Amino acid sequence: MNEYLYHISLCLSLPLMLFFGFHMLFAPVPEKKIFSNYLFSRRLMAVALLVLSVNYGVHLFFDIRVRDVNLTILVNLVTYFLCYWLFASAMMTLMEGKYVTRRLVLRHLLMWILYTALACVVSICFEDSPLQFFGLVFLAAWLIGYGLFLTYRLIRTYNKSVRMFENTHSDDIGSYIQWLSIFTYWAVIFGVGCALLTFLPDKYVFLWVLSSIPFYIYLYCCYQNYILFYEKVENAFLEDITLSENNVDQGEHIAEDIPMYHASMEKRIQDWISQEGYRKPGITLNELSTELCTNRTYLSEYINRVYHKTFRDWISDLRVEYAKRLMKQMPHLKVSKGCITNITSLVAIKGIASRAVYSASKGAVLSLSRAMAADYLKDGVRVNCVCPGTVLSPSLQQRIDSEPDPEAAYHRYVSRQPMGRLGTPEEIAAAAGMEDRVKGGA
Repeated sequence: MNEYLYHISLCLSLPLMLFFGFHMLFAPVPEKKIFSNYLFSRRLMAVALLVLSVNYGVHLFFDIRVRDVNLTILVNLVTYFLCYWLFASAMMTLMEGKYVTRRLVLRHLLMWILYTALACVVSICFEDSPLQFFGLVFLAAWLIGYGLFLTYRLIRTYNKSVRMFENTHSDDIGSYIQWLSIFTYWAVIFGVGCALLTFLPDKYVFLWVLSSIPFYIYLYCCYQNYILFYEKVENAFLEDITLSENNVDQGEHIAEDIPMYHASMEKRIQDWISQEGYRKPGITLNELSTELCTNRTYLSEYINRVYHKTFRDWISDLRVEYAKRLMKQMPHLKVSKGCITNITSLVAIKGIASRAVYSASKGAVLSLSRAMAADYLKDGVRVNCVCPGTVLSPSLQQRIDSEPDPEAAYHRYVSRQPMGRLGTPEEIAAAAGMEDRVKGGA
């Protein structure tokens, strides 16, 4: 073993994990009751990181890898078994606030104690025996199976949550929790890899240690970013759970009532569409069902069955068709050689971490503008697109105010701007207005 590389890798990883662990454990969050699940989840994740830090510390200060390789493998497997459950529970808590119960904790704790006891038997009773290797393989296989089981439950819950948001909200709430699925798949690869990499030959063991650094950096950054969107997501969860509980009995009789309520539902929906109610920002299934004086279970079933779309896709399509109609209803642009100005975002041309869905939607507006410019060029109509950076809009101000230290949050946003300050809505409006006044092609 190259002990120098091994110790350097541990020295790099251990302080980082200790910082992440203690910061996630003790850092404040907004003093609102709704953040209780987020705080509990983050603390579970912090405990997992600190448990792993203890494991790394034992490796660094006691050199157990040098003294007894098999014992080291057993210590790693026992540590990972406990951390698998802590990781999974932390993630599940973000989607199911009451997931962690006393009974669940007791069941998994007893399973971990059993696993640890078997590891001790393998270490003590089969020392210097060929059977010890088979015991290690069995424990590693158990660990991988346990991890895959936890992963299946987590991904199933994630997909269920996304489907719920798709059928109840016009905003893409699911994009705010997309990092959970990315992290889960990465955790599977990393977790299974840890179970296998712990058997690496000694000269390559430093690679196993270094592989954890990007994984934990991504985890920490995701939790820090998620606090900006957590309140909106949690409110959506609470609203959907409450309404689902209230509509359980009514939903049981959908099949019987379909012939009766579909006719009246169609008329109400067509009236609502003719009034362009879909233009309201952030409209939800609950709000629409209240406006139409109907049950949201019936409304959701009607949209899914008649339009063959989720609620969000249905609203999005209505808005796209509305935009198309506006373009067709502006023949005066051809006469006056007018200008169309679309507003998108800087992320349409610059990649930003953890903003994949948002970037795709803004990039679509930019591409649409380019295509429209080509379509209307022969008519003398100019199409331009403004791509603002970070603007001190009401929504951003709300995010800043929700931070534990709003002033520090504000300065953090400002520090990212090359110009040393945030943009203003008036500046963006002026840029759009200037495009309208420009003479000639653009």
